Amino acid sequence: MEAIARAHTNIALIKYWGKRNSQLFLPTNSSLSITLDHFYTETKVQFSDQFEKDSLLLDGSQATDKEIVKITAFLNHVRNLAGTKTFAKVTSVNHVPTAAGFASSASGYAALATAASKALQLDLTGTELSALARQGSGSASRSIFGGFVEWHKGENEAGTDSFATQILDEKAWNVSVLSVVVEAGPKSVSSRDGMQRTVETSPFYDGWLATVEEDLKLMKEAINDRDFTKLGEIAEANALKMHATTLGAKPPFLYWQSATLDVMQKVMELRQQGLEAYFTIDAGPNVKVLCEPENEEMIKEKLAALSSVRDVIVCHPGPGIQYLSDWNG
Repeated sequence: MEAIARAHTNIALIKYWGKRNSQLFLPTNSSLSITLDHFYTETKVQFSDQFEKDSLLLDGSQATDKEIVKITAFLNHVRNLAGTKTFAKVTSVNHVPTAAGFASSASGYAALATAASKALQLDLTGTELSALARQGSGSASRSIFGGFVEWHKGENEAGTDSFATQILDEKAWNVSVLSVVVEAGPKSVSSRDGMQRTVETSPFYDGWLATVEEDLKLMKEAINDRDFTKLGEIAEANALKMHATTLGAKPPFLYWQSATLDVMQKVMELRQQGLEAYFTIDAGPNVKVLCEPENEEMIKEKLAALSSVRDVIVCHPGPGIQYLSDWNG
């Protein structure tokens, strides 16, 4: 029993920041993202009665015991759905900088959920796959779908109504996302740990919750109207509010580095010069710059000229999950 799947990363325009249930990965707020065409994960899952335990080969290296524990916990969800206890061999390759703010966990768990359920011959809908992927990484629920995607926080304590749905497919509105790499190394505080610390200790977190639903409403209006200016302004403000909550945590922490600020300041400078661009930043130091396709090359050139920038990668809205017949990893 074997299947191969590909899932793409996503960048949140309205951030997911905080869980109301850590075990089920249920968020405190709904969120909205763009699935990106350039970065993705390919995963092969094989189930066999000959395997004595689960195993994971990640980017050519055997996984650590900590990673195996997480993978096994997730695979147990899939096995429970299929009514089996058969162990799995997972082989996964990230075509994305891991743990550097590019949401490799989102594409990773979306691909794993898709391949594992297919290998066990589960005929899951997109909604069901989204709810399943969420239990490995919250943002993975959004990577099941392409284009513009909303993850509904849901109200049910069991999480049955917490899943993502597509707002626009990847061909409906072509917005450019420039992924600006300023630091490729792992983060000192993981998204998961940082989120929990913020929820539990930051006095600014209530302010985040008080405004994020209105941000989401306005963002959906901007997408419906294809209003790029409104989309950019809301995304930038929402990202800044999210990162502000981490400064109030105990102990405080910050995902930005000096190079992050260089890019943010350059984007604001470009706007003052009449070149429309907006930034957003997930839980990491790298910056994603939103612009319109006709301006992407000019903005890329100006950002790449910064001495603190390592690379600028042009992305556009990308597809949802794909089943592959051959392993290319």
